[in-house]
Amino acid sequence: MARDVKSIVSKMTLEEKASLCSGASFWDTKPVERVGVPSVMVSDGPHGLRKMNKDGTTLSTVCFPAACATASSFDTELLEEMGDALGQQCRAQDVSILLGPAMNIKRSPLCGRNFEYISEDPYLSGKIAAAHIRGVQKWNVGTSVKHFAANNQEYFRMSVSSEMDERTLREIYLSGFEIAVKESKPKTIMASYNQINGVYSTENKKLLTDILRNEWGFDGYVMTDWGAVADRAKGIAAGLDLEMPASGGVNDAKIVEAVKAGKLDEKLLDKAVENMLNVLFDYVDNPHDDAVFDNERDHKKAVQIESECAVLLENNGILPLKKDAKVLYVGEYAKVPRFQGGGSSHIHCCKITSALDVAQEKNRSVEYCKGFPADRDLTDEKEIKAAVEKAKAADVVVVFAGLPDVIESEGFDRKNMDLPACQNKLISEILKVNKNVVVVLHNGAPVVLPWRKETGAILEMYLGGQGVGEATDMLLYGEANPCGHLAETFPLSVEDTPCYLSFGGDGITTKYDEGIYVGYRYYEKKKIPVAYAFGYGLSYTTFEISNLVLSSSELKEGGTVTATVDVKNTGNVAGKEVVQFYVADKTKTFGRPVKELKGFKKIYLEPGETKKVSVELDSRSLKYYEVRINDWYAKTGEYEICVGNSSDNIHAVAKLNYVSSRYLPLEIKGDTTFSALLEDPRTAPVFKAYLAEHDKGSDDTVVGDMGAAAKEMAEAMFQGFPLKSLFSFGMGTREEAEKLIADLKKAVE
Repeated sequence: MARDVKSIVSKMTLEEKASLCSGASFWDTKPVERVGVPSVMVSDGPHGLRKMNKDGTTLSTVCFPAACATASSFDTELLEEMGDALGQQCRAQDVSILLGPAMNIKRSPLCGRNFEYISEDPYLSGKIAAAHIRGVQKWNVGTSVKHFAANNQEYFRMSVSSEMDERTLREIYLSGFEIAVKESKPKTIMASYNQINGVYSTENKKLLTDILRNEWGFDGYVMTDWGAVADRAKGIAAGLDLEMPASGGVNDAKIVEAVKAGKLDEKLLDKAVENMLNVLFDYVDNPHDDAVFDNERDHKKAVQIESECAVLLENNGILPLKKDAKVLYVGEYAKVPRFQGGGSSHIHCCKITSALDVAQEKNRSVEYCKGFPADRDLTDEKEIKAAVEKAKAADVVVVFAGLPDVIESEGFDRKNMDLPACQNKLISEILKVNKNVVVVLHNGAPVVLPWRKETGAILEMYLGGQGVGEATDMLLYGEANPCGHLAETFPLSVEDTPCYLSFGGDGITTKYDEGIYVGYRYYEKKKIPVAYAFGYGLSYTTFEISNLVLSSSELKEGGTVTATVDVKNTGNVAGKEVVQFYVADKTKTFGRPVKELKGFKKIYLEPGETKKVSVELDSRSLKYYEVRINDWYAKTGEYEICVGNSSDNIHAVAKLNYVSSRYLPLEIKGDTTFSALLEDPRTAPVFKAYLAEHDKGSDDTVVGDMGAAAKEMAEAMFQGFPLKSLFSFGMGTREEAEKLIADLKKAVE
């Protein structure tokens, strides 16, 4: 039976209510035992349980693959399974809230915390996060979706103001959160450190109340990132419920003082406490005695998950490795893999097995040479020489490369997109004596690969969790088939990135001048070549996507249409393909990307097998955020549904006609242009009739016999003519023009 939370709150003193709005310690909430409110624990995630024990030690548990890896799975069922495992761990360890998933947009590859974030694409971010949340919350353990919002850099992240227009904020930096909130109802949201257009997230009423609660229907509680409070009373008024960690009672007293002084409505404080208690009692009153903490079981799951996330970037047929091949493993990551990022998500692992360990356990014909260290960029000519000599005698050389924590971590941003110089040098030297080189990458974000077209294969493992060594072995030797696809673009250079000129800012503000053109939206619009496109990934088999069919050729506002394709495994081994559905606006609406991801599915196929894959698209799938109406909008007209297995590899296209029931504001005045009147379905018939009557809509009467070039010029000018020019160009009398304006105004009323 649900608790009467309002009744409980009504029995509390002002001081007791204020006390619940901050932590009791670094990880625990405050109790109010007098009215039956217990203390509960929250703990870092998002890809493992980072629980601090009461004795000060850290719980030994399983590190699952980080979000940079799991996003590449494009597999919501897999993410729900991982969430389920994490939720059970939390329940068995009496942790009420797991801090994650982290879903800030990967605005630049240089962001130091990209390994913990999902994607450059808000739709994919939202869907992956929603699946993760569903899995965790099956156990009545809450998630804390973070960092809300526009926290896309580590440089001065605690104070910098992210400056952007409303459309950019809504389409790119909020819509992923919107999907997660609406589809999976996370129990908590974590407000970020930064400001948005000059207002701290923790006291941003527009963000925390107007959008999150009133528009999206969020009914959990909002907590701070650790130490993110600026003005506590303003935070309560804006919709910030819980401050973490403990403030020593300082900010609790400020809440009490603000209420007594009439500066804070006590009803807002009551609401904050109610929000927290609803979530707290959902955990406390729904025990799960079946929750078992089993590291061995979850380790196996971590291995299986990582095997589904790795992305095969290059392969000339060298992979999978032959069982009897004489293989040389080079690079200390073969022995000491980098499998997680530095910072708050760092997990105290119960087990870690390297690829070298696994190869030795399986009696593979593998020799090892250090080549370069795992923890820094240090060139050792002696080590390089030894590796090159051994490479001469090997059938295949597998180089384990990546980024050390000193280059990529929470707390600072990367200086460039390069791998350590020692690694690039060693790979180049080995390629001089042996062309059969496979590179295995351990990194949390895109890197520049200057030798990528010279190698036999590149396998991107990302930060694959504690099972990365076993998963790597399975993939290298064909015991598993790579099926990950990139959740982010790999540009050719950092200078090509959309925000290269503005990323990081000056420490006070960071201007999002690229607007909505983030990731593939930018590269496609500018036609900039990239190393590997968004959604890209190879396999040990091949697939064919064909026969795209729409359930209807027309979509109306509020309706849906189903897109279906045939997917065939045309290769010789079983595998999984990621089928991606994009929408392209062909209405000539200004400022829209070439296309945007609006659906995806992962499918398993045996050799020669064909299956149908379907996704449902609604009118929101076609829309952009239109600031003139403060809402989502799509223009009536033609759109294309594009289906492929990466953003730059579209196999099938179908046309879709959209019929909107909404109109954009159109003020009829002297400077309203002819083109605006002709494009609006309300005014077009009236204006076309007027032009026909005055014989000025035809090319001949407008441009006469001026020739083709002049004719084209005149046609373009005609589109930009304002209404006030009607009389000047002889298109009727002044009285007729005035009547037209009156008719047009009536049409848009």
